Amino acid sequence: MKAKRSRIQPNEEILKYYFYFIQERMNVFWHKLNGESNLTEDPILKKYKFTNVYRACDRTSQYLIKNVIYKDISAYSAEDVLLRILIFKIFNKIETWDYLSKALPEPITIKSFDPHFISQILSKRQKNYPIFNNAYMMTGSHQLYNYLSSKHEKWLTMVKKEFIDTSTFSRILEISSLGKLFNLLRAKSFLGDFLAYQYSIDFNYSPFINFSENSFVKAGIGAIRGIKKCFKSNGNNFEDAIIYVHENFDDLQKKYGYTEFKPIPGHLPTLIDLQNCFCETDKYLREKKPELVVDNVRIKQKYTPQKKSLCLFFPPKWNVGDKKCILQNFQE
Repeated sequence: MKAKRSRIQPNEEILKYYFYFIQERMNVFWHKLNGESNLTEDPILKKYKFTNVYRACDRTSQYLIKNVIYKDISAYSAEDVLLRILIFKIFNKIETWDYLSKALPEPITIKSFDPHFISQILSKRQKNYPIFNNAYMMTGSHQLYNYLSSKHEKWLTMVKKEFIDTSTFSRILEISSLGKLFNLLRAKSFLGDFLAYQYSIDFNYSPFINFSENSFVKAGIGAIRGIKKCFKSNGNNFEDAIIYVHENFDDLQKKYGYTEFKPIPGHLPTLIDLQNCFCETDKYLREKKPELVVDNVRIKQKYTPQKKSLCLFFPPKWNVGDKKCILQNFQE
């Protein structure tokens, strides 16, 4: 993708914080990896929770890649793997997937998928525990499914009627671009721009779909807030600003003096990562530059260290390979 640069005008005094955030948040990542106690001197990064520079490094994405997609992958068809990705991502909660894996009599597959039965199991879980991750705003009010009482049964029924019954997973396997995959998902009930893009990236982690993450991007609401703060003019659309940063990443790092960024070996941040970083920069700027009011809301989540170890695992097609073994015993 190429940005239409003629109308792109960075806000130089603010865009520098975007590159500061990327470098410092990545430093936090490496300090954690090395088992260091002092992760950063930045009081904002110390106090609040910010996602990783790399989307695939966050705990939920790591679980998806390692335990949902690639664990026992030979036991499932390609369509089954895509279904399992979708069900995991609808709830986006590790505990919910673990619960289902133990409570269901057999693994989730196209053949075994029963939305009503799964909903009954989740209703029992929901009496004592949340089943949806609050990271995504998951609505469940689409009029086609208003005859169902619970949000989770509406989502699961939508999957059955709009994905399985229409052979959508087979169509996904034949699709020719990441943008077309986004458009296909965007046409489904409940899936707006944000979720359609996120799910496209999640499907693309699998070995059955292999598009460049730099071939398509869609700005989410949080990223749009960050772009509005970092640019006086973002071109023809918000995606142009993200592509502009990607195309000029090295030059802009040098321009703003943040050249010590240490990437994941052999894998520079892609458009999805840069998109997410605009969202996180927006959060950072709410504290650092509160006078920049763009639909400002307070940062909700405080940083709380997790004691569970996380051995990072990336899609094999990324060719990070054995370099990842140095990341063992990482404390997220």
